[in-house]
Amino acid sequence: MCTLVCRWAPGEAVPIQTLALRDELASRAFDTPGAWWPDQPAVIGGRDQSAGGTWCASDVGSGVTAVVLNRAERRTAAPGAPSRGILPMLAVRSGPRWADSIDVAPMAGFNLVLVTPDSLTWWSFDGTSLVAQSLQPGTHMFTPNGRSVPILDARFADGQALVSADLAGRTDQVWRNWLPIIADSTPREDALALLVRIPVGDDVFETVFGQFIAARPGVLRLDYAVRPAHASLWTTARWRTEGGAATLLG
Repeated sequence: MCTLVCRWAPGEAVPIQTLALRDELASRAFDTPGAWWPDQPAVIGGRDQSAGGTWCASDVGSGVTAVVLNRAERRTAAPGAPSRGILPMLAVRSGPRWADSIDVAPMAGFNLVLVTPDSLTWWSFDGTSLVAQSLQPGTHMFTPNGRSVPILDARFADGQALVSADLAGRTDQVWRNWLPIIADSTPREDALALLVRIPVGDDVFETVFGQFIAARPGVLRLDYAVRPAHASLWTTARWRTEGGAATLLG
């Protein structure tokens, strides 16, 4: 995952609204969001088929979302180190104390953002130090370099999801403040661009997946697209919790 826009508005009916864009080699296979992890049946996320983890996990019951973004300082993990794809799963399970259950020292560098109805926390690991920072309500942007100030496009800061309490509605209605920013963007050979496309030998490193998230405890809405730079249609899915597990509403 390489770009995250997060609007945290505690006290509102839908306190968590995000856009998460995943940049990865086009050849690396992944599954679109679902309940892929039997030991965390209320968690929804896309699944990386190589390592089995995720770049973005949302717990439907708690309304919590965690996103991991790569950092450039340490690109390669030590032999035998855990995949960074485990971090969002740990964060939605354990909250701010997720680091107590894993040794990050051998891992590749990362940013980890955890947003709950009551808090927004960002951790950065440059290969040496893990640093946590609590953030204030508002809209924040994160890239591989960390928190981006100012935000890349002012329309992110000025806009929000226009969504009812049941999180219903068409993508172009609910995300009409943010969706045009994707439509206006052209993929560039710049790892910090909103949409990326960088040739790598016979492969290409590009924005392979995008998802909008609207969440409150008990209900999760995702609008997502494979290769969003070229997507004319976005898939909408909603989940609620039933018996401790996520149930797809449609």
